[in-house]
Amino acid sequence: MNKPIYLDYNATTPHAPEVIEAMRPYLEEHFGNPSSSHWYGSEPRRAVEEARQQVAGLLGCAAREVVFTSGGTEANNHAIKGTVWAMRERGTHIITSAVEHPAVLEVCRSLAGFGFETTVLRVDGEGLVDPAAVEEAIRPDTILITIMHANNEVGTIQPIGDIAEIARNQNIIFHTDAAQSVGKIPAAVDALGVDMLSVAGHKLYAPKGIGALYIRGPVKPAKFCHGAGQERGRRAGTENVTQIVGLGKACELASLNLQEHLAEMRQLRDRLADGLTGVLPGSRVNSHPVHRLPNTLSVSFRGMEANRIIERIGGEVAVSPGAACHSGGVNISHVLSAMGIPEEWAKGTVRFSVGRMTTVAEVDRAAQVVAAAVRELRD
Repeated sequence: MNKPIYLDYNATTPHAPEVIEAMRPYLEEHFGNPSSSHWYGSEPRRAVEEARQQVAGLLGCAAREVVFTSGGTEANNHAIKGTVWAMRERGTHIITSAVEHPAVLEVCRSLAGFGFETTVLRVDGEGLVDPAAVEEAIRPDTILITIMHANNEVGTIQPIGDIAEIARNQNIIFHTDAAQSVGKIPAAVDALGVDMLSVAGHKLYAPKGIGALYIRGPVKPAKFCHGAGQERGRRAGTENVTQIVGLGKACELASLNLQEHLAEMRQLRDRLADGLTGVLPGSRVNSHPVHRLPNTLSVSFRGMEANRIIERIGGEVAVSPGAACHSGGVNISHVLSAMGIPEEWAKGTVRFSVGRMTTVAEVDRAAQVVAAAVRELRD
């Protein structure tokens, strides 16, 4: 049986072959603890620091500003909780947006029980945060702004540079969740102007369970994980050497041909869009027409149910729904709801995301399969 065509790279990516090969020696031979002072710890310790340099190279920062984490969720938790606890004496107000990943929104909600207050900003119909709304929301007690770089569902890229300038002028810490953007579009921290940035390894062809948090030199969030003194005392726990090496290699690969890869993904995404919205009346793309990830395509089919489409195509194409329909009603994603997508469109939303391994033939076949399924269901 042939495997379905994989068009769900925003959910997770396959391991790059080069990543697997880079990791192999640390599974088979170099098993030592990087904190050990003897011979067995020296090679793992060197490998961790090389990986830190590779991550820093992609982000355009100093290696000492990179902290390894268990993934994007931990990086977001560390950035948000660490900042507000370190700055609680100055204020208790956080600003975020309605389209953030739960790894940001749920963290902010959890802090309400400790006296912190979060302003959740609206977005427009294309998923964009208005920098003017950010500035208007700032209060004397605002201590953190956290706005994602690019949205995981619709791909909209936020005006991070403009928001960062506002935050900097007001002396407010600014964090961005860049899990979906790192490795797909430029994410140099100085160009973005951010103080902290979260990375998720499994979104850029590294393993699951590894990530990183960039922390600008002067910023000192409170320690998130207590224990021994790993990661220069900022994150306790024996380093996950194998996966750290994998993340480092993935970042090195991404930095080598980022613009070429970006252009290839955009061509595939647009070809897929033409194969769907170009032939199916009653379909639309959800995102900003220009400022969006090159690999992400959110398509709504008016009057349809996403789960029925996915059930019909599941044997041939693997994608994600933007809404779940059931006997009790429709659960539309918080992103589509925040964008104000009408229910007749939102409930039939499917997210397609291409990647480095996607081929033109796969995109063309997927378009045919999905278009045929939509026509059959409508009939």
